Amino acid sequence: MTPTILNRFISAKVNRLKSFAVLIDPDKTDAAACLQLIRHSVENKVDFFFVGGSLITGNTMGQLIKLIKTNSSIPVILFPGSNLHIDMSADALLFLSLISGRNPELLIGQHVIAAPVLKKSNLEILPTGYILIDSGRQTTVSYISNTTPIPYDKPEIAACTAMAGEMLGLKLIYLDGGSGAQKQISSRMIASVRKSVDVPLIVGGGIRSAEEAAEVMEAGADVIVIGNGIEKNLNLLAEVSEKVHNYNKALS
Repeated sequence: MTPTILNRFISAKVNRLKSFAVLIDPDKTDAAACLQLIRHSVENKVDFFFVGGSLITGNTMGQLIKLIKTNSSIPVILFPGSNLHIDMSADALLFLSLISGRNPELLIGQHVIAAPVLKKSNLEILPTGYILIDSGRQTTVSYISNTTPIPYDKPEIAACTAMAGEMLGLKLIYLDGGSGAQKQISSRMIASVRKSVDVPLIVGGGIRSAEEAAEVMEAGADVIVIGNGIEKNLNLLAEVSEKVHNYNKALS
């Protein structure tokens, strides 16, 4: 399969362009709210939908993806918490290896179980080094994964972890504060990781304003991911999108 979505990530980074991904948790939305979010995303030219979460208790993921695809052409990328969170109707899957933790199930165990199914699918597989950063409180992902996040003020640990992930052949690095993060990942940490690796860098968690999104971009994030912030304030979607587009326009 031609790695079209990975090429989009790489091409944008090479050209110093920023991308905006909206994270949708199937447990936190219904059809009406999702449709409104999709329409706002299309109007504001969002680049990607990430769909998933650390803990999914319902069975609405397939319906949600169908709704997105019926009403937009924005690529749908799965953000799985386990091998149970796979839906073949998506376009791609972040094959997340939690390299900041020491839980073997989330480093490789779940991946072994999912691999035969994914091999036969049409999903584009995106090998991703997932790095969890302390955000001031225990988040769902830290609890479910049974791992300790990298301390907020230890950018050198995050940088070395990202380097190791890149050397292992992972194609993307994802810094995440987790759902419900109290604060965004520091610019110092983002910049340190950005200087340490050549692969595209995704950053999410704790971004609650357009100004914070701009700080994350300036620090070196190639892709900004926002979920909770938009759930609480739909206007944030348009505000962040404007920041991203203005940043990219200034480069042209």
